[in-house]
Amino acid sequence: MQLQGKVVLVTGAGLGLGGTIAQAMARQGASLVICDVNMDALHATQAAVQALGADCLALECDVSDSAAVDNMFALAGQRFGTVDVLVNNAARIPSSPAETERRNQHYAYMTTPMPRQALGIIASLSDEDWLKWWGVNMHGVFYCTRAALRFMQPQKSGRIINIASIAGLGAGSTHSPGYSATKAGVISLTKTTALDVAGANIYVNAIACGGVLTPPFESYLDNANEAQKNSLYQLVPSGRLGRPEEYANVAVFLAAQDHYLVGQVISPNGGFVI
Repeated sequence: MQLQGKVVLVTGAGLGLGGTIAQAMARQGASLVICDVNMDALHATQAAVQALGADCLALECDVSDSAAVDNMFALAGQRFGTVDVLVNNAARIPSSPAETERRNQHYAYMTTPMPRQALGIIASLSDEDWLKWWGVNMHGVFYCTRAALRFMQPQKSGRIINIASIAGLGAGSTHSPGYSATKAGVISLTKTTALDVAGANIYVNAIACGGVLTPPFESYLDNANEAQKNSLYQLVPSGRLGRPEEYANVAVFLAAQDHYLVGQVISPNGGFVI
């Protein structure tokens, strides 16, 4: 029970990885504050966490709204007195039909012999395609980090875990430039924040996830043909996507108090990026 007596706040905890991380923290004895914009999914996570014996406060919150974030942390403070661990998991992901088409185009280009050419992705992006990622993926991480540090700095203790992506490490997500740029921003913010607060015994690190077998990726695979699936798996040396539990275990490790990691980027990705 590595997190007995600790309060963990997980954003985007309604579906997929966030919900799995919340349950993993509960198994280690933590009390949970969870948030999402999808309240049906969030209540399902709350029920799962409570079934594990953990106290859990579920709140609707759009993390791209700084006032909503501050209100969420105020309610967390009223309920539990503090926040010891923040997991910045909430994010928009590329899953629209146009983004799926670009994904398939990119995977085929990387795995099929063909003449080299411009893919035309950047040149065809609209302002909306570019700007839509920043509110949740970048601003939300900053707003939640700032609010969490108001608890952590006075108590001189805390852990912040930012869920980044291999999209922020290289060009593996060329099909979604805006998503990639925000995840690179999360990695940079992780490092600068880590240097800022490490002297107060607050350790900030990031998990740069590879492919995570969450509902959106499962939906993509369900609709992909055999060639498209093979193109994806050919890019991953392990030949499979990671299970949410495999990523959640890394988050639990980073949330524990007995490590010496400051500003590091840990990337479980099956060998996609080495």
